[in-house]
Amino acid sequence: MKNVILSGVVATLLVFSGCADKEPVVDNSDLNKQAVQEVAQTASVADTSSMMSEEMIRAALEKELATVYFAFDKYDIVGENKDKVSNDASVLSSKASAYAIKLEGNCDEWGSDEYNIALGLKRADAVKSALVAEGVSESRISMVSYGESNPTCTDKTQDCWSQNRRVDFKLLP
Repeated sequence: MKNVILSGVVATLLVFSGCADKEPVVDNSDLNKQAVQEVAQTASVADTSSMMSEEMIRAALEKELATVYFAFDKYDIVGENKDKVSNDASVLSSKASAYAIKLEGNCDEWGSDEYNIALGLKRADAVKSALVAEGVSESRISMVSYGESNPTCTDKTQDCWSQNRRVDFKLLP
């Protein structure tokens, strides 16, 4: 009989202890992590959108800059290209004054690689000198020559070759 009473008491205690109100333990660490991740994602989206708009602005300004073309085996700026450089200098001094400028000299496929690299650099230097004469700060300008390695046209025609004898503008942050 003692065992029956003891079993009844133990069973009753188990029932009451199982039904007792316990203070719920809330683990906020997952919620905090999720909130931090959401804020980080929002911040990165904002950074990306500002970077995208910066890239879009730079691309739009680069479209305003006219490519300067050259005659065969020449690096002097003549004719309508003088007006192009003048307009480019105006854009670079006003709208694009916060950017550094990279001048990319290019050549057609005629001549050795070494010769074309040197000629591309002379063309870039001619444009640089013209821009500086128009008031663009020399410290903002860098130059590179791609020689014949960066053609815009690959046909074997005079018109195509003339398109490859050029200096392009790139704006740098």
